[in-house]
Amino acid sequence: MHPVSVSIPSFRSENSPVEKGFTVFRIDVLVNGRQHAVEKRYSEFHTLHKMLKKSIKPPEMPSKHVRNWVPKVLEQRRQGLELYLQTVIAENRVLPRIFLDFLSIRHFPSVPKTESCGSFDTESQGSSKLSHQPVLLFLRDPYLLPSAHDLFSNVVIEGVVHGVFYPHLHPR
Repeated sequence: MHPVSVSIPSFRSENSPVEKGFTVFRIDVLVNGRQHAVEKRYSEFHTLHKMLKKSIKPPEMPSKHVRNWVPKVLEQRRQGLELYLQTVIAENRVLPRIFLDFLSIRHFPSVPKTESCGSFDTESQGSSKLSHQPVLLFLRDPYLLPSAHDLFSNVVIEGVVHGVFYPHLHPR
């Protein structure tokens, strides 16, 4: 499954005193469990399509010439644009930067983080394995104060334990 999914749940008409009315489509974008929404006009989809043609073979776009005031036609266009975006995602393992920008996806890792430094899959042959090295080793319970006769007390643990749990005590 691709870490990006999109849907176009709705659209709205926008009227402007400067230009003829137009339709805005709401795109819900889900990336690695995080969702956001962007709004785009059909003309922006058309520009995206022209740009995508330079790097991939995109699917067909819904027709450009429709009567925007007919609700049934607008619903068909919404469905067609949703299918268009979903097809680009389904047919391309690596999504073009122009497509990610269109969806306002800023940080999109090409390789999942777990694969960038190794693999948790113990059966895969070609991947390097993660190895874990201890940063701090506890030889006994770190929440207990070290005994007075301990010749090799751990200064770091002692300082943290004193500072957090016994701030009123002074170090020995």
